Amino acid sequence: MESIRVISTGLVQAPNQSNESTEQKIHLTPWDLTFLPLETIQKGLLFQKPTKTEHHHTPFQINNLKHSFSTTLAFFPPLTGRFVITHHNEDKAATCHILCNNQGALFVHAVAENTTVNDILQAKYVPSIVHSFFPLYGVHNHQGTSQPLFAAQVTELVDGVFIGCTLNHTLGDGRSFWHFVNSWAEISRSGFNNKPSKLPSLERAFLVNDVELPIRFPFTEKDFEIIPNPEPPLPEKFFHFTKEKLARLKAKANAEAGTEKIKISSLQSLLTHLWISVYRCKRVDPQDELSYFIQVGVRPRLVPQLPESYFGNAAIFDSVRMRARELLEGGIGKCALEMNKMIASYTDEKVKSHFESWLRNPTLFTLGKVANSNSLSTSSSQRFDVYGNDFGWGKPVAVRSGVANKRAGKISVFAGNEEGSIDLEVCLPYDILEALWNDTQFTMDSVSFQGEGSHAELLVENC
Repeated sequence: MESIRVISTGLVQAPNQSNESTEQKIHLTPWDLTFLPLETIQKGLLFQKPTKTEHHHTPFQINNLKHSFSTTLAFFPPLTGRFVITHHNEDKAATCHILCNNQGALFVHAVAENTTVNDILQAKYVPSIVHSFFPLYGVHNHQGTSQPLFAAQVTELVDGVFIGCTLNHTLGDGRSFWHFVNSWAEISRSGFNNKPSKLPSLERAFLVNDVELPIRFPFTEKDFEIIPNPEPPLPEKFFHFTKEKLARLKAKANAEAGTEKIKISSLQSLLTHLWISVYRCKRVDPQDELSYFIQVGVRPRLVPQLPESYFGNAAIFDSVRMRARELLEGGIGKCALEMNKMIASYTDEKVKSHFESWLRNPTLFTLGKVANSNSLSTSSSQRFDVYGNDFGWGKPVAVRSGVANKRAGKISVFAGNEEGSIDLEVCLPYDILEALWNDTQFTMDSVSFQGEGSHAELLVENC
């Protein structure tokens, strides 16, 4: 379980693209542009290797995946394009758009000859070799002028297959990422004769009238400098919360909040539970200000709503802040209520105001804004279809993510393998992860909560 061996690597183009789609230019919104300095989205799926029948042996699998990958790309032309970034020296600004020129997406075939499915499933911490299952390691989003905007790596294990995908985050968000993967799986298992059941909506939303396109933003040559992270990668651990545990957390949060008009969701309850537990383990100064950063999805918050198939970024980062004493003594109800209020504050009016404010004063995202010892940040969602991705030989047994944008306090949310469950991938120093693992109050292995029962049903999440 030490290294991988690359068998082949190359660009895959979409077949039979018309000249119109090949030359399509897509301007980017503030929600897109803000991610230019950061790294990519990296998520992947672990599968058991199927029995060796005529159509379920490894060479057939690889050829099938590569063929269906190309077929699916035809419906997602931005993924085979490249960025065009133009510098305007007169005002030290830049502009950026996607040119859908079908240069191709990257496809890698690799082998991890000594790694088994159980080496990944049963490991206490995510094994470091998992990071090598993802292509475009270390690539930043602004490098999409020369680097592929999407890449897939199929890694053969001793008894399984791992499909790791990398999406340029300036091109799209987590919902867009899983939209493509879901479509790829759908076409792969159907024999690639059909189009996806849900086509992407490629038209960008600019929300306000008279936006001058392309949008100018401050981005000089110095901003292109990539400074390597001097710290070794932090450990990552998965924590699983069953439907029953989530119902108990939600019931406790709503009982403590004591409000009939506001219903705290299961996810808000869980993230608050994690927030409190992490800083209980850290033993911080009571007067320290703590922050929890959350990506608030805005597709359903606009009037009219953006379609679920909107292919791009449609989220705003915001945070809940409070003193350590307030967090640790306030209880899950009070803190989850503050998180709920922050998320609910993003009405159509506030989202558009935020958009207009960015146009007046463009700022790009940096990890330093959220990555510090007194903050946690959450991305991804339990709503994304992870375990429905059957490429033709069965559903995945696990989901994992790459090393891109990983810093202390990074939390990724995934649907669990069991219906209604949630998995949290937590990136923190070893001592804090060990403390969490041994904290029965956090894992809920021997804890009963007051208020169980009356609010135990799971409702649609608000974030």
